[in-house]
This record gives sequence, structure tokens and C-alpha cells, in this order.
Amino acid sequence: MTSLASKNRVQLDRTRQIAPQIVEYLRERILALELAPGTTLSRTTLQQQFGLSQTPVRDALIKLEEEGLITVYPQYATLVSRINLDLARQTHFMRRAIETDAVRHLAEHSTPEIVHDLRKANDEVALHADRKDYSQFLIADRQFHYTIFYHAKLLELWPILRRHSGHLDRLRRLNLPNIGMDRVVRLHGEIIDGIAAGSPDEAGRALREHLSKTLAMLDWVAENYPEYIE
Repeated sequence: MTSLASKNRVQLDRTRQIAPQIVEYLRERILALELAPGTTLSRTTLQQQFGLSQTPVRDALIKLEEEGLITVYPQYATLVSRINLDLARQTHFMRRAIETDAVRHLAEHSTPEIVHDLRKANDEVALHADRKDYSQFLIADRQFHYTIFYHAKLLELWPILRRHSGHLDRLRRLNLPNIGMDRVVRLHGEIIDGIAAGSPDEAGRALREHLSKTLAMLDWVAENYPEYIE
């Protein structure tokens, strides 16, 4: 069982609420597998890293527990949660259903602004693919899909989906070397092309293909990363 080392203090923006910043920092490290499933999170160490009292750290950990990213064992330890494959499957089902309808809607109501924003977002994804930067690639990929939700006027659903995506996102990170970042960029482009052409069928097909590989690799993940799986 690894532990979170106390290294350099993390700088926070004191003009903003503190606990959400801690949540964001730890969430990104968990989703990038920098904090792997099973990693111990010491509250004392976190307080030292952030230079804070226990209250904002406790509040941040409560939020991460609600998202299923950590597991708290009272009087024992707080651990980064292992990946729950059943929850990942359910989130994938929800995401595929919502986003397929979303891109079809955008294709039916395509505008130059929608196409421009999606191409710009995918250019950022491609930039990090060229740099082989997995962590920044996944953040840019998330922004691409946020742009779909934004233009489809589904932003009320975005935080709900994000709150349940921790297990699926970590599977995607494990699978990314197999899936290939170039494939993701290409399929994003096909989604955009379908929207630009006003073709709901083409946009929906590309979206479904884009999301198809993660769950298809479940056996591979379970075999190669058994210590990460619940």
C-alpha cells in the first residue's frame, strides 16, 4: 500500500473557496492514476501540503467520498478507491445514451459557432496527443465533451455525469495506450464532421464508436491491473 508523500506545499488561490480547490487537485491526480487505487491519503499530510487546518481538508475528502473516488475507513485509513467495474458500466451506458442524442441534436441544429468551438476543443486534444501527455490529453478530452453539453444546452446534466464518472475515467486512462490518442482525435473529428454536415446519423455513429472501446477492454484491464479493480 503506497502513501501520499509530503513534498512541496501546494499553492492555493486564497481568493476562492479552498475546499473545492483541494477536491479539484486530488480528483485530477486520482483520475490520472498519479494517486493509484489503494493509495493511502493521510489527512495530516494533506493539511501540511496545503498549509491548512483540518476543516477544509475534511470537507474535500467528504466530497471525494461522495464521488466514489476515495473510501474512508473510520479510525483506520482513507484510501483511493478501487475501480468498480459495475459502476463504470452503468456510467458508460448513461453517457452513451445522453451524448448520442446530444450530438444528433447538434447535427440537426448545426451552426458555424458550434463547429468552430468543437474544432478548437479538438485541436487542444490533438496538441496533447502529439506531446504524449496523457494527463493533459484527458483534461482536454473532457473539455471537448463539455463543449458538446454546452451547445446542446445540457449543462444541468454535466455535473451529474461527472459525479459518477470516476470509475469510468480511470478505466479510460488505463486503456488509453491501447485505444490510442490519435484514434480519439480522429473520431472527435468525425463527430464534428457529422455535425457540420447536418447528419445526425453520422455524428451519432462516430460518437458511439468513440465510446465503444473502454468497456471492450475490461478483461484486459482486470488481467493486467487486478490490484486496481474492486
